[in-house]
Amino acid sequence: MTGAPGAGKTTLLRHLTGLGHKVAPESARAVIQTCGGRPEPERFCELILQQDLSTYAAASGLTFFDRTLVDAWATFRAYGLAPSPAADDAVRAHRYAPRAFIAPPWKAIYVQDAERDQTWPEAVRAYEACAAAYLAQGYELVELPLADVETRAAFVLDATA
Repeated sequence: MTGAPGAGKTTLLRHLTGLGHKVAPESARAVIQTCGGRPEPERFCELILQQDLSTYAAASGLTFFDRTLVDAWATFRAYGLAPSPAADDAVRAHRYAPRAFIAPPWKAIYVQDAERDQTWPEAVRAYEACAAAYLAQGYELVELPLADVETRAAFVLDATA
């Protein structure tokens, strides 16, 4: 799952967990919590990348990811940084299913919190950066419907069956 911050990805993934599916948590929130706030951009990007590499290595079987290495790669670009050579290597070498689900910006449910500190326009730009990154890396994007969590879960499960 990728897409706009605050667009319901984590809620959907919690629901899928409740249905018995394996889910890998989002790295950026974990980094922000561990560091006691958002680190400077280059360090933030590298820490997300390291976390995503560990999460990728630990996954087995059908696993739904709350963001991936592609998002880490996109985060460099969103900050105006060139992705590190390690990020370039990782995003090429560690592939996911060819289809990725993308959550579009959804203003009706968007809220900021201690870790989600982006403004609405920044959230929209993050969505655009994610979409561009996944397409640049050769993934097919499937947009999640703006719907309740049960409908979204059924949509994802039907598309992965």
